Amino acid sequence: MSKANKTSAFLAALSPGAIPVTVPAAQDNKPEAAPKTPRKQAGRKHIGGYFERDMVEKVAILRARLGLDNSELIKLAIEDLYRKHEAKRAFGDA
Repeated sequence: MSKANKTSAFLAALSPGAIPVTVPAAQDNKPEAAPKTPRKQAGRKHIGGYFERDMVEKVAILRARLGLDNSELIKLAIEDLYRKHEAKRAFGDA
């Protein structure tokens, strides 16, 4: 197909009525809402933060190495920090 033929075919496709348009019929009934399922996060609290790129990379590496999601990784880190803090308090270092 030559360039002129391609151009004329393109312009013909843009002309009104070249592409049939169907409009869905208006519905009188409201669509049924999906039944609500209990959320996995029910009874939990979101804790988040904004970090520099190097920290984001560390999180991504740890997630991949440990096979954890963000919540599990944060929980592990907090439990480890808490355990260290409690050990210092037990020995009178803090």
